Amino acid sequence: MRRTLGNHRLVVLVVAAVLTVVVVAGSTAVGTSGVSVGDALHVLWLLVAGGTIEPEFVQTFGVVSDLRLPRALLALAAGAGLSVAGAVMQGLLRNPLVSPFTLGVSPAAAFGASAAILLSGGTVSSANPVVMGSALVASGLVTALVLGLASARKMAVATLLLLGIAVTQLFEALTAGLQYVANENTLQAIVRWTLGSVNDAGWTEVQIMAAVVVVLLPLLLWFAKDMNAIAFAGDDAARSLGVNVTVVRVGLILVSVLLASVAVSLCGVIGFVGLVGPHIARLIIGANHQYLLPMSALAGGVLLVAADTVGRTVVAPSVVPVGIVVAMLGAPVFIYLIMTRRASR
Repeated sequence: MRRTLGNHRLVVLVVAAVLTVVVVAGSTAVGTSGVSVGDALHVLWLLVAGGTIEPEFVQTFGVVSDLRLPRALLALAAGAGLSVAGAVMQGLLRNPLVSPFTLGVSPAAAFGASAAILLSGGTVSSANPVVMGSALVASGLVTALVLGLASARKMAVATLLLLGIAVTQLFEALTAGLQYVANENTLQAIVRWTLGSVNDAGWTEVQIMAAVVVVLLPLLLWFAKDMNAIAFAGDDAARSLGVNVTVVRVGLILVSVLLASVAVSLCGVIGFVGLVGPHIARLIIGANHQYLLPMSALAGGVLLVAADTVGRTVVAPSVVPVGIVVAMLGAPVFIYLIMTRRASR
């Protein structure tokens, strides 16, 4: 029975992966240049397997490979990282309302990026390595601070959550202070970054985000059984099963924060994916982290790709930042999940 259930979940994951490829291809076909889904899939095949590009296909190949595909793949990888981080945080803290930014990652990254943009006088773009590095360093330092303070209370879950709330309020205020003293051009650059976007996506950003997900997801899967013990049985029962709860919780929180920090440093503040993505995955495949984590990656990636596609088309040729769209799409879904869960109980 257990083997049959496991095989069923693997089939679900395979089907979800195929659908993810279709969604990415569909996203690259959306636009004003007349690219079809078949053209997008053909470009994907040429990039993976190689082959000759026909002269009449050169322009289409350039549009897809240089502009639309990096954008879709960055959204896919960033959404996957945020959603996996959310699933890990929700399991380790045993709270379904936790997101990767519960520890203040998002507002700290926003403050770091805003400070870099302000110091440059607004002359650097949001994709500048200095801005990305500042966001990443700020979020890392804040996480270390929160975990260090929580260690005084033996990593109590309530302490972590309360410290995260306090840090979030602090850095939101600091970022607002930077916006207050910024001039008009710098303020626009700061606001544009904090809204979240994949407009400046390039293959370098795709490679960085994809590499982080590919390296860290297997590491998290290695500790899936430990996460199951903590999430389902609680700290005391997990310790009786031989799990070093404190080490596992701190280590995996750091890994999940790294996933979220890299995504935020590359794309700006996109917060709702890490909250909604794991819930969607849990409804589809269950709460076992061995299957939940890869399904969360697919669900979060598809959600962010879909949000970016909507943002590019709903008021074309203008582009709505993906952070706004994902919140508008994710909030009703999350409300529905909450109401459905209460009704089922």
